[in-house]
Amino acid sequence: MFESVLEDLVLSDAQFRKISDLVYRHCGINLHNGKKELVRARLAKRLRMLHIHRFEDYLDYALNDPGEFTNLIDSLSTNLTSFFRESQHFDYLKDVFYPKMLSAKRQQSDFRIRAWSAGCSSGEEPYSIAISLLDAVQNQGRWDMKVLATDISTRVLSTAKSGVYEKERIEPLTPSQKQRYLVPVKSNNIRQTYEVAKILHETVIFAQLNLMGEWPIRGPVDFIFCRNVMIYFDKPTQEKLVNRYYDLLQSGGLLFTGHSESLTGVTHRFRYIQPTIYGKP
Repeated sequence: MFESVLEDLVLSDAQFRKISDLVYRHCGINLHNGKKELVRARLAKRLRMLHIHRFEDYLDYALNDPGEFTNLIDSLSTNLTSFFRESQHFDYLKDVFYPKMLSAKRQQSDFRIRAWSAGCSSGEEPYSIAISLLDAVQNQGRWDMKVLATDISTRVLSTAKSGVYEKERIEPLTPSQKQRYLVPVKSNNIRQTYEVAKILHETVIFAQLNLMGEWPIRGPVDFIFCRNVMIYFDKPTQEKLVNRYYDLLQSGGLLFTGHSESLTGVTHRFRYIQPTIYGKP
């Protein structure tokens, strides 16, 4: 009975504008009119869980409860990822960037490597970055490598930190990568799961971060993945973010964006390398 009531819930234009304004001011996500039904459907699940019958009452509750406001943001942030997604980025790292970077760092006796996965979702991206780095430096001495992985959603960060994935999620890894970087999890469940190995847990550092807020990152960073994040931002917000990335990067560092993103219409100082890859001179 209650579920059928929720299906009939109407999110008014005024309520949608209030929600979209709140989300934009908080984290820069631009919820245009085409997202109204998505907002209604996702927040209806929160209303069901909390036994609240009206959007207006839910908004009052969320604005007065920091924990529920976090849940509201979690509900409206889209999280879609996989291991080695958009593989051309990892091919470029392996074939072009890593050899050049590692050679330059050795000459300078600089064995520190820092990468950032901004919008890391459930963890597959930063773990993929860590795997690619560890593969690149195998048998080449001891390197100080860390991958910072951040997301605004506390829900997906919980999954990411656990590092446990079902069998179909790890299919993009090669057999040798699976052997080196994954540990089968003993379970009574029918579905086999795997946990990332200790070396990945030690390499990847997870933290909750609002990209529109202060960054506790001092840099410099060697490369940044910010993929399929900026599509939710308007051009002024994209411009501000991209230029903050530029300032944080090491000279010669890279910014990777998503396959549906470009910096067209954004004033920036990056050098175009190839679609979705930009370099700091």
